[in-house]
Amino acid sequence: MRQAPRPLAIIGPTGTGKSQLALDVVEHLSGEVDAEIVNADAMQFYRGMDIGTAKLPVDERRGIPHHQLDVLNVTQTATVARYQRAAAADIEAIAARGAVPVIVGGSMLYVQSLLDDWTFPATDPAVRARWEQRLAEVGAGALHAELARRDPAAAAAILPTDGRRTVRALEVVELTGQPFAASAPRIGAPRWGTAIVGLDCETTILDERLARRTETMFAHGLIDEVRGLLREGLRDGVTASRALGYAQVLAALDADDPDALRDAQELTFVGTRRYVRRQRSWFRRDHRVHWVDVGEATGSDRARIVADTLRAWRHVP
Repeated sequence: MRQAPRPLAIIGPTGTGKSQLALDVVEHLSGEVDAEIVNADAMQFYRGMDIGTAKLPVDERRGIPHHQLDVLNVTQTATVARYQRAAAADIEAIAARGAVPVIVGGSMLYVQSLLDDWTFPATDPAVRARWEQRLAEVGAGALHAELARRDPAAAAAILPTDGRRTVRALEVVELTGQPFAASAPRIGAPRWGTAIVGLDCETTILDERLARRTETMFAHGLIDEVRGLLREGLRDGVTASRALGYAQVLAALDADDPDALRDAQELTFVGTRRYVRRQRSWFRRDHRVHWVDVGEATGSDRARIVADTLRAWRHVP
């Protein structure tokens, strides 16, 4: 029986050109084997969240099938468990068609849950409700401080503003009697034998890219996109409303101050740069990643990046 094609995962910090590289790789493979793309950027799950997530428009996808894009309304909550099930089904269906699944994105937990087949700890509605009530009473910052006392490592990995993940960590600690990290996936042989390629570049180059990217988003209508999504219920979305760019614009709109809207762009850039540092820290600890320096990613650089990526995919250790 013919062996299923080996998947390729293209990961790394925001702004390193993962989506464009995936298109280039798939086109390069087209004379050899079909390939389809599976998104691993949590905010690109949401319909209508296009500009602020740098989602590729349909007419720029070069006719290549994409999966796990536009699968949620902004009022729905993105969860790692839902993504793991749905993306794994996509990958196995793509491979069954004899095509190469190309996983693309930088959402850390989503990538690792998929590639390491994470088994999620049980949940208890009563325990969860109690911690959610506590969150409502004291706020995200105070609850995060409580987590820091119970499980310092978990608190270090979760933003103080992320009430949902703080609640989940406290729930798991209470139910298992172990630190939250004890339930995290262990880095071993990647699922399906996936080749993992990480993109990165010098910090000064990436910071310049992030600044241009943020400026472009605001120039191309991010504020109007948020206004439109408010009519779709964005404010009620637990995860969508906290996405970088969207959260800053929402706060500025609530302030009803033109200066606040101007400041939202800088705050989005600063928040994205901080998120990139977390992505680097997370992905760099994974010894399986074949790192590719994207440099300026122009001209001959792009051909080199494609060649390096395909070399890593073809090499079976």
